[in-house]
Amino acid sequence: MNVLLLSMPDSFEHMPPVAIRMPNGALASLAGNVDHHHRVAIADLILVQDTVRPTIERLVREIDPDLVGLSVMTFQRRTALEVARFLRGLSPRVKIVVGGYDPSLASRAYEASDAIDFIVRGEGEQTLRELLRALERSASRSGERVDLSSIRGLSYRTADGFVRNADRPIMPLASTELQLPNRGARVLGGYTMLGRTVDVVETSRGCTFDCSFCSIIEMRGRNFHPYPIDRVLADIADARAHGAEAIFLVDDNITLDVERFAELCEAIVDAGFQDSEYFVQAMTAPLAQHGARLAPLMRRAGFRYVFLGIENILDDDLMFLKAKAKNARREHGRTVGNASIEAIDHLHRHGMYVVGGLIVGNPDDTRESIETNLAFARQYVDWPYIQHPTPYPRTPMTRDFRDRGLIVDEDVAHYDGTTAVVRSEQVAAEDIEFLRWRAERWMKVRHMPAAFAHSPGFVLRHGLEMLAHTFAGTTVKSLLGLESDRAVFERYRQQRRQQREHAVA
Repeated sequence: MNVLLLSMPDSFEHMPPVAIRMPNGALASLAGNVDHHHRVAIADLILVQDTVRPTIERLVREIDPDLVGLSVMTFQRRTALEVARFLRGLSPRVKIVVGGYDPSLASRAYEASDAIDFIVRGEGEQTLRELLRALERSASRSGERVDLSSIRGLSYRTADGFVRNADRPIMPLASTELQLPNRGARVLGGYTMLGRTVDVVETSRGCTFDCSFCSIIEMRGRNFHPYPIDRVLADIADARAHGAEAIFLVDDNITLDVERFAELCEAIVDAGFQDSEYFVQAMTAPLAQHGARLAPLMRRAGFRYVFLGIENILDDDLMFLKAKAKNARREHGRTVGNASIEAIDHLHRHGMYVVGGLIVGNPDDTRESIETNLAFARQYVDWPYIQHPTPYPRTPMTRDFRDRGLIVDEDVAHYDGTTAVVRSEQVAAEDIEFLRWRAERWMKVRHMPAAFAHSPGFVLRHGLEMLAHTFAGTTVKSLLGLESDRAVFERYRQQRRQQREHAVA
């Protein structure tokens, strides 16, 4: 069968396509684990934001897909449904399947669309493989009705509505024979991070913490499943063979197992792969407690940027986020403070940059508590990744906000993390977003010299475009001080709304 896999074109504010265009690693893993006689093509539409419809038209014409799969996050839902309708118009016979966090946790939103035939819930490699086998059997038997009832993790349309099969158990990656991602199936090019070719590698899945804002445990439960180190090295080698100069390790929580992470760093060096640049997400507590050993290992292995899940520096907010334990500094089994500053210090002393992940706008936040977190970010982090609490489907946070009547925006197209869609008891949603936006712009500018030192050619070519993204809404009048920051902020918000409305260009 001919299979076309698409990721959506919508991008995060903190990851402007001019600087960061990441491949969707899940799609490559799906492509690598279907039966090899299928013809699979992957198109990450982030690479063609200005020509989404013509690109889809061309791919449908060239590939003539029997099945199209869409990978969807919550803020991309509206775009995905529009893409599905567009595909249905281009090819009425094509089967359309959706998967990812949002379809897994908000299936009914997709069941309501006549354009959707199948929903893959949870991990998709085995489910998609079995679905293709079933559809292929049906085609070979002159359209005999296919029995899909045994495919776990699948929902499918019937004349009487959608049928939801039993959930698929989480795969133990150490003993499950998953093939490497099929990067060769990608049919678009241009994956870059600050001008360097970038790819993604997964070394583990899952997390055992139960942070109230996170969709991971709602989708897969509290568990942690690592790949064998040899398999990770083979994946890194494959990414490098496909041209990757920078590699983002996309694990949900790679520092859950400190010894394994240290072993991975040593294995990267032993394999001679330390000349690639690595980016990783990490918890503060392990890096604070073990940073004296981990940070030198990470630097020697080629790690450059670390996304640090600081979440918040105030204990009351960490309690609401259920993130206090993973940000606690511990000695002799006792909590002795917040781990963030010590973790950051270890990373900085070994030449790594900190992308600071914080969440402001929690239910009991005041202007003062928000400003306290923003001041912390100004002082300690190199690149801010500050978000607002967002009521993603089925998370404990969503239930809490809804019970307290704090959700002010139900349009999930705005659920991108940097649009404030909930208010606090003390501060309006728009004011929360304004405080973050006003502070973050200048934090990002401060990192420009480091970006220039790292990638001078890229910054010379695209620096003005990067500044235009960072200072969206700015005019000559505002630069001259003839307009308030509020007026600039409103133009910025209007531009973001227009981008969402025209995502399928």
